[in-house]
Amino acid sequence: LITGAKQDVVLKIYGDDLDVLASEAAKVSSQIKDVDGVEDLYVEEITGLPQIQIRYNRDKIAQYALNIEDINRVIKTAFAGETAGTVYEGEKRFDLVVRVDRESRQRLQDVSDLYFSTPNGEQIPLNEVATVEFKSGPNQIQRDNTKRRITIGFNVRNRDVESIVNDIEQIISSKIQFPPGYYVTYGGQFENLKAANKRLAVAVPVSLLLILLLLYFTFNSMNQSLLIFSAIPLSAIGGIFALLIRGMPFSISAGVGFIALFGVAVLNGIVLIAEFNRLEKEGITDIKERVVTGTRLRLRPVLMTAAVASLGFLPMALSNSSGAEVQRPLATVVIGGLISATFLTLIVLPVLYILFEKRKKGGNRMPITTTIMVFFFSVGGGFLPLASLGQISDPGIINSRPITLTEGLDIALKNNLNVRSAGYEVDLQTALRSGARNLDKTIISINQGQINSINWDNNISITQRMEFPTVYKNQALLADARIKGSKQNLAVRQAELKRNVKEVYYRLVYLKLRRNLLIAQDTLYDNLVKASTLRYKTGESTLLEKTTSETQSLEIKNSIVQTDADIDISRQHLQTLLQIAEPVSVPDTATLKKDVHLFIDSMTLTQSPYLRFFQQQIEVSKRETDLQQAKRLPDFLAGYFNQSFRGIMNVNGTDTKFSATDRFHGFHVGIAVPIFPSDYKAKINASKINELIAATNYQYQQVDLQSRMQVLVFQYQKYKSSVTYYETGALPQADLIIRNAERAFRAGEIPYIQFQQSLALALKIKTDYVEALNQLSQTILLIENILGN
Repeated sequence: LITGAKQDVVLKIYGDDLDVLASEAAKVSSQIKDVDGVEDLYVEEITGLPQIQIRYNRDKIAQYALNIEDINRVIKTAFAGETAGTVYEGEKRFDLVVRVDRESRQRLQDVSDLYFSTPNGEQIPLNEVATVEFKSGPNQIQRDNTKRRITIGFNVRNRDVESIVNDIEQIISSKIQFPPGYYVTYGGQFENLKAANKRLAVAVPVSLLLILLLLYFTFNSMNQSLLIFSAIPLSAIGGIFALLIRGMPFSISAGVGFIALFGVAVLNGIVLIAEFNRLEKEGITDIKERVVTGTRLRLRPVLMTAAVASLGFLPMALSNSSGAEVQRPLATVVIGGLISATFLTLIVLPVLYILFEKRKKGGNRMPITTTIMVFFFSVGGGFLPLASLGQISDPGIINSRPITLTEGLDIALKNNLNVRSAGYEVDLQTALRSGARNLDKTIISINQGQINSINWDNNISITQRMEFPTVYKNQALLADARIKGSKQNLAVRQAELKRNVKEVYYRLVYLKLRRNLLIAQDTLYDNLVKASTLRYKTGESTLLEKTTSETQSLEIKNSIVQTDADIDISRQHLQTLLQIAEPVSVPDTATLKKDVHLFIDSMTLTQSPYLRFFQQQIEVSKRETDLQQAKRLPDFLAGYFNQSFRGIMNVNGTDTKFSATDRFHGFHVGIAVPIFPSDYKAKINASKINELIAATNYQYQQVDLQSRMQVLVFQYQKYKSSVTYYETGALPQADLIIRNAERAFRAGEIPYIQFQQSLALALKIKTDYVEALNQLSQTILLIENILGN
């Protein structure tokens, strides 16, 4: 660790406690000091200044009926001094300060033996109520935004600042756990780099737009402006390769160099297009003749334009003096970019000019959208990442609709008939709930005949039967339980549908990864077939080697065909689950990588839709038992009647004759008691048995889910460790095996058998990785299904 040097990168650790900050800074410095490119590591020293520290014993202070303020005043008076009065000398006035003499304030013992008075008049020394000692204290306390900080700095050698900071961030996040409230930031040149990147993100597009705008104002043609603008990506190719050849990372000065390069690169295009336009005005109508003549005439100016700029930047590119680290990347980018732009412009620009002019001459002017497409097609080689060349699309993707997993789940839940049927069941139970408290039908009867005498009379009666009130209450509770049960059934069906959709979706992703892997293998074996055929023709190998290579290549091609068939099957299965008419596929950005937080306990499993469904069945069974028990209670009857009486009746000793218009009425009440309760007892016993069945089913499902969850957790850990092994170790080794085996086989250093064995081993590692990744994702899906996620 050194101090005093100017640091390229500064790490600032923020917190509250200085000791904790120093400890965390030591941990960080020990982790990053061996990172490649880190030199001259410096850790800020925040302690080391000796101090006399007094720690009070508050219990002792309370025993002596003292307070800390009085003690502090005595200490301050003894060693710092306290104003006791004023001394006048003429018009001058001075404070009279009282303190202990110099001989009595030289040692630590002088502080410990300092006496002060108690309220009782006693004299006690300071060491009676406090501990006095020498300690190292902070020499300075740095703060940013009210947070204390400690600084770690280092210089960067032979690497770029951004990659070192990324490595350090990864090391700190994986190996160091800061206490709550403590965090780290990065400054120095890295902070300047971030600020400059933000400015470049604005400056580069603005400069490109201004160049295009000026070109348009010059030629009054968007087609020709885009033609000349194509020199920019062609020059960027050379600038990037120049940095790679010299081993220079991209820096801010390199970014500025690209901006300067773009401005110079368009000069070649301007020279050529202006000459083509001049020849056209002079009467040369043949496009090819115009291009050949113009290119021949302007070849020397084009070469001189690029050569002058390149030679002008050459001293900067070779500079080793002060400031060379800024000059070299800028000059390298300009020189490399002009070299590629000059030669590529002489080839690409005339071809595009012929294409555009033929379209124009044919009367079909190329639309602006087509122009832009041709432009980006011509410049794609400079900007598209090389990884995109290896992407293999899903067979039939052109005629299908790519959907994400979230979209697929939403479509399935909306369209699936099984889920829709469960939703109707919820609506059914909700509709039945409104009739849970209805009374029995009211009985209205009319009797007519010789009811009272030989004369015909009529009797009108209204009777209402009512069950015991608890029956209606339990009917309502049972209806509520059935509604909840139907909702839980809907949740179960939705969970099953989601699981099926996820399984098929991730199987499609897995099959696409497998197909990509097979395509890569097919390329390797095609190259192997060509090499074996050539070796056989030259007599360096046997017919067996050639035949073996061709057979292996055919096996891979057959596997690709089978995988394509499996993809079509899975796509049809997914389309059936979503229940839509148009074909579907998964996007190329879909990945098998998933993760799950394994906090599995009984409380978590109780949220499973399966357990909640069976738990609700217990509730339904209990409500049915309560209802059957309530039905054993008596029913009540109440009624009213009104009748006629035609005849003679003795009323108060007098015979009175009544006609049909004379009416008599009354009411009746009754109670219905079950005399033979065996039927009710049987239904109650049956309901209790249903309760036992529901409880047993719930217990079985709980044990089964817990067991399945434990198995799935073990499987998750197994496949997770396997995937980690492949990603951290096996896959890089497999790529290394393939590269070294191909190089050694072409050089004749290893025989065909050894090359074939090495190739088979590397490809098996890649295949096993994809299989492990698929198994891991399927296991996670099952865990999510059980937990109801």
